[in-house]
Amino acid sequence: MDTKNVLVTGIGGNVGQGIIRNIIKTGFNINIIGTNTIAFSAGNYLCDKSYTVPFSELSEYIPTIQNIVAIENIDLIIPSTDFEVYELALHAKELNTKVAASHTETAAIYLDKYLSFLHHQNHSLPFATSYLPSKYAGQFKKCIAKPRKGRGSRGLIFNPFDWSGLADQEYMIQELHEGEEITTAFYVNKQNELHGSITLLRSLDGGGTTNQCIVYDKHKEAINKILQDMIRSAKFRGSANLQSIVTKEGNIYPFEVNCRISGTNSIRSNFGFEDVKYTLEESLYDLKPSKPNIKPGVAVRIMMDIIYPDRSSYEECINNKAGTFIF
Repeated sequence: MDTKNVLVTGIGGNVGQGIIRNIIKTGFNINIIGTNTIAFSAGNYLCDKSYTVPFSELSEYIPTIQNIVAIENIDLIIPSTDFEVYELALHAKELNTKVAASHTETAAIYLDKYLSFLHHQNHSLPFATSYLPSKYAGQFKKCIAKPRKGRGSRGLIFNPFDWSGLADQEYMIQELHEGEEITTAFYVNKQNELHGSITLLRSLDGGGTTNQCIVYDKHKEAINKILQDMIRSAKFRGSANLQSIVTKEGNIYPFEVNCRISGTNSIRSNFGFEDVKYTLEESLYDLKPSKPNIKPGVAVRIMMDIIYPDRSSYEECINNKAGTFIF
């Protein structure tokens, strides 16, 4: 295969770093260009080259990405954050390259958690009941106030005593169901078909990132029905992620959808669901994606250190040529 150039965004986070590790795992002949909002981060050591970019909500973001695409002759962009998915989908025609993202309308629906609830409600899809703060009058025994367009788990308020100061434009209040938290990654191919899925039972660290998980094989039919109905109701493309609570009675309550490759991609590829590989096969090489082969397994994350010997500044440590080892 000819050498391809792939741009991965958000290399400072676990999603982007997992995507890059999975690209490397494929063995495909790919130069990896990384972007982040700061110049030095843990993802630099995985990249052939890295760039600093503005936050995607800023007007300079798309021109900056356009410039990188031109300089590096980028063949495919894989965004790793929700905001970037939306902006890159919105401006895909201007970028002169492929973007691994769902349709703009779908990205917009799932960027905003309250719009996600309304969409599911309008299409008779399950979703944890949600209200704007101005409409909430204590309807739930337990609730959670969350930013409509939050990053990760920041800004969450569990069972708020006073929500009068929360703006409708910024927050929503959602019924808080108790039970097992599961995360379901699924892939929608070019034919708008569910190519496959994997569900993990997970526990989170303090920042809302999966800390440990186990392949979850319960309620497969019910989960797949939800996914199929979601695919019929919106224009998904590629990888996405459904987060749900399963109560002790076996009821499934989705509460969030990420319209992108999610943070457990580095784990699930080792359990037979390789959505980064499927993305490359379809979007980069125009191949039929490999068949998923889901296997049982358990995973836990560990913190390790990237060491740059004989370096005296962060500026020297911006790519995989700087010389590193993992400890």
